[in-house]
Amino acid sequence: MGKKRVLFVATVVKTHIMQFHIPYLKMLQEMGWETAVAARNDYENPEDCRIPYCDAYYDIPFERTPWKLGNVKSFWMLKKVIDEGGYDLIHCHTPVGALLARLAAAKARKRGTKVMYTAHGFHFFTGAPLRNWLLFFPAEWLLAPMTDVLLTINQEDYRRAKKCIRTKRIEYVPGVGICTDKFRSEPVDCPRKRLELGYGEQDFLLLTVAEMTMNKNHATILRALALLKNDPGFESMHYLICGRGDMREKLEAEVRRLGLEDHVNFLGYRDDAPALYRCCDLFVFMPFREGLSVALMEAMSSRMPIVCTKIRGNTDLIEDGVSGIFSENNPKALAEAIRRLYGDPDLRESLGRAAAEQVLRFDEKAVHARMREIYQSLEA
Repeated sequence: MGKKRVLFVATVVKTHIMQFHIPYLKMLQEMGWETAVAARNDYENPEDCRIPYCDAYYDIPFERTPWKLGNVKSFWMLKKVIDEGGYDLIHCHTPVGALLARLAAAKARKRGTKVMYTAHGFHFFTGAPLRNWLLFFPAEWLLAPMTDVLLTINQEDYRRAKKCIRTKRIEYVPGVGICTDKFRSEPVDCPRKRLELGYGEQDFLLLTVAEMTMNKNHATILRALALLKNDPGFESMHYLICGRGDMREKLEAEVRRLGLEDHVNFLGYRDDAPALYRCCDLFVFMPFREGLSVALMEAMSSRMPIVCTKIRGNTDLIEDGVSGIFSENNPKALAEAIRRLYGDPDLRESLGRAAAEQVLRFDEKAVHARMREIYQSLEA
């Protein structure tokens, strides 16, 4: 009997496959599987696309929006890969990748191929706009019979799937797994890192690590910072944004409008996030929607005090007043939370310490062990 074969499908390589799935490609290779990836090459230089533990790679030009015409071409390309690949398992991710993979795998499933879908956060969540429910819930409901295993990574999605989705097997996995040791124990020369960024030990540094998109809602943080202009100590406050995205120009314009040019630093994409977490004073995270935020888990592992929105995913991770503080999603409430934490170093220390303990439940060791069990259950 030859090796079993698995195909990972996601919309993009650099900002999804490389960020979340390399440990699972490695795991499956170690279990004796042949591995393949189908995703769009989103590297600035396409030649930089080198996926570890991947035996075969297929560059499929997925569009991020499901109804873009380019996805018709992507569907037929993916269907050819699946029909000719003889895969035992297709593990799909991201809304577009999962939609097209499940449709394209219809013929393969009749031959025995299993299809697994990891929902990194349903778009139809509690409090979501009606438009999200009308577009995404019917699609998921219709695709459920084409899904052999549905994995959910937060409790709200798990409960909703068990109640409303007709997939035969639904599992809860606590996230994608992060190496908490990397963020907790890696040596960092904080004074030197701060100096490199242009700040001293007396500065109070707020940090967000997130793509600059509408959903991540950096604008509320900027407006909250502007409300603190007359506070004692404001001169020492600086907001660092780590990430890139199509909202950058609008956010830069908002910084100018609010007169915050000397207090906001757009760092762009960084590969020194562990050091940034350790050297900043407060992690501020105000998205409208999350599945289970890796950046938030990284900040928790780094013993950072956190202020964030009380939304799905965040509520899996944070206990209000113990391992972080929930804020209403408006500038006034957020400014008050920042003011409170700025003035209370003991509270910041207590929150950071509790966060580092609480996030251990989501460590990669626990998540990888759970995923190994699920993969092994499909080998029979």
